Amino acid sequence: MTAPAPAVDIRRADDRFATRISWLDSKHSFSFSRHYDPANTHHGLLLVNNDDVVRPGAGFETHPHQDMEIVTWVLRGSLVHQDSTGHSGVIYPGLAQRMSAGTGILHSEKNDAWRLNNQEPHTDPVHFVQMWVLPDEQGVDPGYEQLEIEDELLRGGLVPIASGMDRYDGASAIRIRNRYATLHAARLAPGDEVTIPDAPYVHLYVPDGTVTLEGSGPLGSGDAARLTMTGGRRVTTDEPAEILVWEMHATVA
Repeated sequence: MTAPAPAVDIRRADDRFATRISWLDSKHSFSFSRHYDPANTHHGLLLVNNDDVVRPGAGFETHPHQDMEIVTWVLRGSLVHQDSTGHSGVIYPGLAQRMSAGTGILHSEKNDAWRLNNQEPHTDPVHFVQMWVLPDEQGVDPGYEQLEIEDELLRGGLVPIASGMDRYDGASAIRIRNRYATLHAARLAPGDEVTIPDAPYVHLYVPDGTVTLEGSGPLGSGDAARLTMTGGRRVTTDEPAEILVWEMHATVA
């Protein structure tokens, strides 16, 4: 197989597909739902990178998934997850969460955490990023995993959130069923610096704040960089920011 040519592809927030309805403001980094571009279906193993804001009391009703590893990362607010395997809970900032769809799973995601404890409704939207990667093997049993990693984030640097790679055994918060992919996160304070992994395929996404990618300049909220054979670059910032970095050692066939 011929090695891919080195490249850095900057994708700006305003260039994303958008779905806006009464209860949802969703931005899609790749082809999704009715938005389709044959030249924009994935980068590496990452097929979906949706940046969603859901109003209080609303959300995604029960719907199916199959043969997909789905990682959800909440930035602000809270999101209630319920699925057909019996898992339920509230996802909030600092909680790593993964759902393996496997042979098939039904789930819902709603901004209505108050209903779990019979509390008064809140008025806060929930802002989260949901990311999908293909699993190594199809037809496995569905699964779910979550873990609180707030303390690790506060220590600084890139934190492996979800990984199927051997090198992160015991280091990543949760596991995904793909041995070639790892998701990292970092909360950056002014003056912080991190180095993104040196992998054949890297997807750097900035859900909040502004950072500078070495050799490419500033990236603002909603901007992304798709790196091919050009990893190992520094990311710096002069303001509080958060980044999500997919390290991938394979691509979709």
